[in-house]
Amino acid sequence: MRICALIVLCLLPLMAISATRTPARKSSAKSATSKSLTRKSSSKKKSSKSRKRHSNTAQSWRNRQQTPTPERYKEIQGALAAKGYLKTQPSGVWDGESLEALKRFQQDQNLESTGKLDSISLIALGLGPKRDSAPATAPNTRP
Repeated sequence: MRICALIVLCLLPLMAISATRTPARKSSAKSATSKSLTRKSSSKKKSSKSRKRHSNTAQSWRNRQQTPTPERYKEIQGALAAKGYLKTQPSGVWDGESLEALKRFQQDQNLESTGKLDSISLIALGLGPKRDSAPATAPNTRP
């Protein structure tokens, strides 16, 4: 019986030490968990910043898109007149008649008839992107 009492007396301090250490471990585990949550939330912030940066890039591209010059309007009006959609002389001013002529042209081409000058309509008018007339040739490497 004395031996059991001695064992219990020896084990009590060890149990007390382990009892005090266990909550410390739990709190450190909690702090580690909160640190990982903080890291995750900061990574979410970064991704939202990158989304904002991407949307700003897309927005800045849209802002750089320029309205056609009067010369380009005249060219578009000329193409519409040549195809019989515009009855007036090309003036370089995009007016209601030009808009209606473009809508009719888009409808006849089975395009969405919005009246907006989009790339598909311009290509259909034969006014696609301008390219150099000289074809690019590879340098002759044979002697």
